[in-house]
Amino acid sequence: MPKLWNETIEEHRRAVRDTVLEVTAALVAEHGLRGVTMSRIAEGSGIGRATLYKYFSDVESIVTAWHERQIAAHLQELTELRGRPGTPGDRLTAVLGAYAFIQQRRHGHDAEIAAVLHQGSHVAHAEQHLLRFVSELLAEGAETGEVRDDVSPDELAAYCLHALAAAGALPSQAAVHRLVQVTADGLRPSPSRQGHARGVSP
Repeated sequence: MPKLWNETIEEHRRAVRDTVLEVTAALVAEHGLRGVTMSRIAEGSGIGRATLYKYFSDVESIVTAWHERQIAAHLQELTELRGRPGTPGDRLTAVLGAYAFIQQRRHGHDAEIAAVLHQGSHVAHAEQHLLRFVSELLAEGAETGEVRDDVSPDELAAYCLHALAAAGALPSQAAVHRLVQVTADGLRPSPSRQGHARGVSP
């Protein structure tokens, strides 16, 4: 009985926390970060201010928690794509495409919100994880001959992520697809390098 009671309490706390995160994100999108108060969040979440303060100390801590959850969901999405059937090249293209569209969706945040979201250590940790993630996939592609091997996977991973960050400023899905294609083209083995490898003069 006590165990069941504890599980019920934990489920309730998770539900309250999730509601607070969603309400805060919606309020910030509508009113801007400075237009959102703890009182407004508590009212929108259907709880009292005192209860809200048991979960979070201020609006910025809620926004940061929401961002951490978004990052975790994005990494999970990319991990699932990497685990799908197909060649390393196919999986790499799928991962890069998904990452580019994540960047485009994130563009809705204004500079003020972005400053809050990107000052936490969780962001740096996620970026390092993502670099390793893409680097490993690139190394797999290099082994099968689908990805160039004259540049290290780590450098190529950084190239990919920086290039695809530009998706945040693109106006359409078609434009994002073109950016992904251009980025993927830059990862392919160079024909001239292949020629040199066969002893063919340029």
